[in-house]
Amino acid sequence: MFIVGLTGGIGSGKSAATDFFKRQGIHIEDADQVSRALVEKDSPVLSQIVEHFGSAILNIDSSLNRRKLREIIFQDKQERQWLEQLLHPLINQKMLDNLHSASSPYAIMVSPLLLETGQQKLVDRVLVIDADESAQIERVCERDHHAPNQVKAIIATQLPRNKRLAMADDIIDNSGNLEQLYTKLASLHQTYLSKVKP
Repeated sequence: MFIVGLTGGIGSGKSAATDFFKRQGIHIEDADQVSRALVEKDSPVLSQIVEHFGSAILNIDSSLNRRKLREIIFQDKQERQWLEQLLHPLINQKMLDNLHSASSPYAIMVSPLLLETGQQKLVDRVLVIDADESAQIERVCERDHHAPNQVKAIIATQLPRNKRLAMADDIIDNSGNLEQLYTKLASLHQTYLSKVKP
C-alpha cells in the first residue's frame, strides 16, 4: 500500500485536506481519532494516564478532560514526553494495521506530529499543508475559541515551519480559500494515482 503522511501545523488546514481526499475515496487514518479511541472512558490506556496525572484530568462522567490534559502537557515538556511515549507506539501500530488493510488506490496517514514523532518513517511520501503563523493563530482562535497566546504555545511545541517544509516531499500552500486548496489537492491526487498505477 502506498501511504502518504499528511501533516501541518495547527490551523494549517489538515482537516480540510483530509476531507478532500476522503471525498475522492481515499482511505484515511487519523492519528487524533485513533488517539481518542485509545483513551475512551474505562480504557486501560486512560487508566494509565489517570494513574500518572491524577483524577483531576477526568470529567464528572470519568471521561478524559482533554482541555485539562492539554493545558498540563503544553506547559510541561516532560509530562508531554511521558504521554507521547505511552500513546505513540499504540497509535502507530493501530494506524498501520488499518492502513495495510485499506482497499483504496493509496492511503493517507494524518498526523499533526508526523515529523516530530518519526512517523514519516512509516510512509512513502510526506505531504505538508502549510499556512503562515498569523493564519494559523486566526483560524484556531476562531475554531477552538483559544486565546492567541494558547495557540502560540501549541505552535511552539511543534516542529518549526522551516524544518517541516524542509522534510516535505510535497507542500500545499493553504494561504488562500477552500476552493484554491481543493484545486491544488486535485492535482496532487492525480499525481499520487499515477504513482500507484501498475
